[in-house]
Amino acid sequence: MAEQTTGAPIEPWLREILRCPACRSGLADADGAAGPELHCTNADCGLQYRIDDGVPVLLVDEARKPA
Repeated sequence: MAEQTTGAPIEPWLREILRCPACRSGLADADGAAGPELHCTNADCGLQYRIDDGVPVLLVDEARKPA
């Protein structure tokens, strides 16, 4: 079964409290190749986390590294 992603937005109050699990920096909304993502705002970390069906996947092992 293929993973499905949608453009379901994350509630602003939830996005404010979410942090990068690798460095604890804030996360910013972004658009990735496969759909919406959350990007770490720390320039030294910069991990990019996908959002599946409106649920952020905040697993360091599944995050994309910045280009």
